[in-house]
Amino acid sequence: MPHDARYTIARRIAREAGNLARDYFRNWQTLAVDAKGHQDFVSEADKEVELAVRRMLAEACPDDAILGEEGAPTAGSSGYTWVIDPIDGTTNFINGIPQWCVILACVKDGEVVIGVIHDPMADEMHHAMKGGGAFCNDQPIRCTAKTSLRDGSLGVGFSGRREIEGIKRLVSLACDAGTVFWRNGSGGLSLAYVASGRILGYAEAHMNAWDFLAGYLLVHEAGGRMQQVDVTAALAEGGRVVGGGAAVFDAIQEMADRAFD
Repeated sequence: MPHDARYTIARRIAREAGNLARDYFRNWQTLAVDAKGHQDFVSEADKEVELAVRRMLAEACPDDAILGEEGAPTAGSSGYTWVIDPIDGTTNFINGIPQWCVILACVKDGEVVIGVIHDPMADEMHHAMKGGGAFCNDQPIRCTAKTSLRDGSLGVGFSGRREIEGIKRLVSLACDAGTVFWRNGSGGLSLAYVASGRILGYAEAHMNAWDFLAGYLLVHEAGGRMQQVDVTAALAEGGRVVGGGAAVFDAIQEMADRAFD
C-alpha cells in the first residue's frame, strides 16, 4: 500500500476518532480520570479513543506497527509505524476546555511520511504527506513569513519531564525579545498553528513522539524549520521540539538553547 493510500486512511480515522472523542467531551464532568504523573492525566476517553484508532488501523493496515500513548506497542512487518495520541491536551479535555486534538503520524525508514492533527471542536484538520505540502482541511497552509519576534506570538510548552527552570527562562527570554508567549495546553495544536502561520513558532523542552511527529512533518511541509531530531530515537525517547517560520527560527532556536541548556 503506497503512502497516499495510508494518507487517506489516516484522515478518515482521525475524523472518526475525533467524533468519538467529542462525544466524551460533551460529558466531560462525568469522566473517570487517573493521574499518571505531575500534570499528566489520562481519562477513559483517552483509552477508548486509542482502542478505536488501533482497531481501525488494524483493519485497514494489518501489517503496520502501532505505537500509542496509552497502550502497548504492536509489531508489524510492513516497515510502517503508526504513532497515535488519542487526545492531546488531556488537561484541557477533562476540564471542559475545547483546546485538544487527535494526532496520527506514520513513520517509514526513519522519516515521518504522514501527519494529521485533527481538532474536532473547530472542525479543522491539519494534515500533510511528505513531499505533498501542508493543508488545513482543503486549503494549503504556510508558516509565517514574518522576520521579527515582535510581530507575533511564540508558543511555549510545559514538560513535567524536565526541570521547571527551563520554561521559566524561556518565558523570560521571550518577554525580553518583545514577543508574546502563548500556551494553549496542546503541543500538537500549537505545532499545527505554527504550520498555518498563526503563531511564529513553538518550543518545548521535551515531547513524546506521539505528541510532535505529525507537527514536525506539518511545519516542514508548510515551509518552516524544525530542530533536527532522530525520528527513530524519538519513537523510544521523545525529544526537544523547536520550530518556527523560516525567518524567525534561528532566533527561537537560540532562545530555546539558552533556556533549556
